Amino acid sequence: MSRITAVEVFAVTVPFARRFVLGSGAVGTPDQAGAVVFVKLTTEDGVVGWGEQRALPSWSYETAETIAVVIRRHLTPILLELTPFDVELFHREANRRLSPSVSNGFPFARAAVDIALHDAAGKLAGLPVHALLGGKVRDELPLCSAIGVGTPEAVREHAVASADYAAYKVKIGGDVEADARAVRTVADEVDGKPIWLDANQSYRPAALLRLLDATRDVPGIHCLEQPVPSTDTLGLSRLRSLIDLPLAIDEGSFTAQDLSRAMRLDAADLVVVKICKAGGIRNALKTAQVALAGGVEVLASGLTDCGIGFAAAVHLFSQLELALPAELNGPELLSDLYVANLSIEAAVAAVPTAPGLGVEVDEERIRAEALDLALN
Repeated sequence: MSRITAVEVFAVTVPFARRFVLGSGAVGTPDQAGAVVFVKLTTEDGVVGWGEQRALPSWSYETAETIAVVIRRHLTPILLELTPFDVELFHREANRRLSPSVSNGFPFARAAVDIALHDAAGKLAGLPVHALLGGKVRDELPLCSAIGVGTPEAVREHAVASADYAAYKVKIGGDVEADARAVRTVADEVDGKPIWLDANQSYRPAALLRLLDATRDVPGIHCLEQPVPSTDTLGLSRLRSLIDLPLAIDEGSFTAQDLSRAMRLDAADLVVVKICKAGGIRNALKTAQVALAGGVEVLASGLTDCGIGFAAAVHLFSQLELALPAELNGPELLSDLYVANLSIEAAVAAVPTAPGLGVEVDEERIRAEALDLALN
């Protein structure tokens, strides 16, 4: 077995192609780039695995600095004793070194490493990542457009521009009148395609009930994601008994254990699965398996990933039954993905078939644009 001999970490500010705003604030704009941390693993045989993760502390607590320092100082000593196939052993040792406490410890840092492990393992085995997970059940993955909080004009322009997409996630920000206008604007343009509302914790029950009353006649609204704070699982459960729209849990469920607890409280009809919050591909798969075993539907999502994270998500979701098309919005929202060999046509991603993640990483550009975080 080929042991890991080197771990490198690079933080890069990645420009956005368009403004993208959540209920919790701006993720990025053409003038406000977001930080992405790339990880490169090299084995004693010279095989390379790449991982990545976006730093978005307004969504979860990890910053580019903490992701980089956790990988360099705490996860690298673990990795240098392992092979790329030792994914479960890596997570066990990471849990021992950095206790996950109630939920998940440094999941974004661990997810970047986990993706790199899968990439290297696939290359060593001569297999695509989805084959390491049990194999794909589809060759293509339809995508969902992500429409951020904005003016009616900006929302309409985005909806029209994303006409190829099979579904639409519409971000809502807590302003009942503005959100109702945005939902109606999208519905007017998408010809009955499914609309997935995402509040990103920005609502309280009374205001939410007013929003749902104001949009009751809007066709195509499929579900509502995480209206209340992530810690308020009981509030989510109470809302589920008050409204007739299916509720999805996202920020309130990072791990399979989190989801199991939410299910016991009857708090969700659907769960949003993201590699970043689960701490990696294999842990995200465990969450999905708990959901499907318990009658909770799976929604696929990411965190505006570049090409490495996007490819990892496509491999994962190629083998799962999904409630809606996958909301993997990096190709839609970023100006560059830092990889080649991704195939996306008419908002449908082809599942890569080459070994590992199946993408060619632009290492030269990543190295040239890497930030000096002064953490060595």
